[in-house]
Amino acid sequence: MSKTLTKEALLAASEDDYMNDEQLEFFKELLNDLKQQTMAHIEEMKASLSQPPEINDEVDRAQYEEESRLSLRILDRERKLLPKIDKSLRRIKDKSFGYCLETGEPIGIPRLLIRPVSEYCADVKMVNEGREQHYYSQRK
Repeated sequence: MSKTLTKEALLAASEDDYMNDEQLEFFKELLNDLKQQTMAHIEEMKASLSQPPEINDEVDRAQYEEESRLSLRILDRERKLLPKIDKSLRRIKDKSFGYCLETGEPIGIPRLLIRPVSEYCADVKMVNEGREQHYYSQRK
């Protein structure tokens, strides 16, 4: 993490300082750390799944298979996160990071600290999710 900027300082910063070079550097380091952690976790899970234990009991086998299915879902989500991290890092480079892709408004430091790959402000995200739910409910 950045030596000069903490999460607390980031949250306390004035709106005029939004996405200045120091803040962009903070998020660049945060995203690079997240990418490394995600890649390490993916490799760890792959190794674990590639060496299944020998299980003779049917109940234990069923539990292992359910845990493996869950692990595969997590693995898939993390695999999909990597391109989002790369996209966010490119947005940092071109200084568009932290701004809503749809409205151009600031996404906000609190939201970016929770989900640094956010591309939309909370209002736009809620509208988009509402549209998705409506679309899927109409298809049923």
